[in-house]
Amino acid sequence: MKIYGEPVSRLIDELSRLPGIGGKTAQRLAFHIIRLPAERAEGLANAILTARRNIRYCGVCCALTDSDPCNICASGKRDTKIIMVVEDPRDMAAYERTGEFHGLYHVLHGAISPMHGVGPNDLTIAALVKRLQTSPAEEVIIATNPNVEGEATALYLAKILKPSGIKVTRIAHGVPVGGDLEFVDEVTLSRALEGRREI
Repeated sequence: MKIYGEPVSRLIDELSRLPGIGGKTAQRLAFHIIRLPAERAEGLANAILTARRNIRYCGVCCALTDSDPCNICASGKRDTKIIMVVEDPRDMAAYERTGEFHGLYHVLHGAISPMHGVGPNDLTIAALVKRLQTSPAEEVIIATNPNVEGEATALYLAKILKPSGIKVTRIAHGVPVGGDLEFVDEVTLSRALEGRREI
């Protein structure tokens, strides 16, 4: 039996399909949306539809964009000889917020994970290899997550890219700023030691 009527039940059902949204959160969101003034609810619906219709993958770096190539790839101010490989568009956004990286990106849209049925062919690795053949880079920085899947992906990328003579580097991992050593796990401490540099 539908307690709230079909439209509300459908809205709750659709919201609960979003990642990280459970039934109770979906219900709260649904009631919030229903209470919005009509123009704000329509604005939300239009924003969702517009994003869904107009956002696509950049033909160069595979990032989400509304123009092809994306603004970063189209910029004449970026260092085209350095490409940072990230798992997700959110990772690219995180690096952009630092203002420290001025090269280009390549978004894999995931990481190799045999346990979850994700192999190299499920990612944009072939597009990266093709890109490097047509526009050679001097360095590829692998900035995948420091977990099992990210490490597997980094090793796979290094294995296929190094024979071409491109310098392949990995982002440093280690102790977070503000962290206490006694609470840091052994793997992180080992990586911090391996990645040490002269000061």
